[in-house]
Amino acid sequence: MGAVLASGPEAWLAGRAAGSAYAVIKGAPPPPETISLADRSNPGIVHHRVKSLHPLETTTHRGIPITTVPRTLVDLAAVLSLDELALACHNADVRYRLRPESVEAVLARRGHTRGAANLRAIVHGDTALLLSRLEREFRKLLKAHHLPLPKTNRREGAHYVDCRWPGRRLTVELDSYRFHRSRKAWEDDRGRERAARARGDEFRRYTWRDVVEEPAPTLVELADLLAVLIGL
Repeated sequence: MGAVLASGPEAWLAGRAAGSAYAVIKGAPPPPETISLADRSNPGIVHHRVKSLHPLETTTHRGIPITTVPRTLVDLAAVLSLDELALACHNADVRYRLRPESVEAVLARRGHTRGAANLRAIVHGDTALLLSRLEREFRKLLKAHHLPLPKTNRREGAHYVDCRWPGRRLTVELDSYRFHRSRKAWEDDRGRERAARARGDEFRRYTWRDVVEEPAPTLVELADLLAVLIGL
């Protein structure tokens, strides 16, 4: 709030600072960053002057004037890597139900902007989102044996699904002890399994041992489920 007030009467928190305030990017808090229609120079504040700012791209969050989540992601697309941006979009969807059309509306108003292609690919599901080392190892295993790659970390109804092959009616959850040892995680896992079966999917769970240490049985089972021939 101090940074916003120091940046003038019509200023908003923006960029990485806004992403941190929304908790869509994690880690140490970035330097205060603001945006307004006027030039400002304040020590310790990253300030951006813009020619115009659409009213639908500003709001308040916890009492702080701030760019909206879609506008914040458009700004972040210019400074984050593809993986960082994908994670930010995932967090925005989990926390705020991010809609692709909201992002597209901002992009349409902004015109050409750096990172727009990456952002569009992410919000429309055209790029893989991998949130853990186990997920990366699983995808690597599939590619090495020429198995079809799934959609990853996408919302299906009320739940996010680790891996799903929609056309083949198969859902796979990857269980690491770190993220699945709590009572809530155990209950959520059961809920995802029930939801998968309710939509007519085969359902499997794989652990680090299944994917990395002893992958042969996993590969045989997946090849059968996906109706693909593999050589082991």
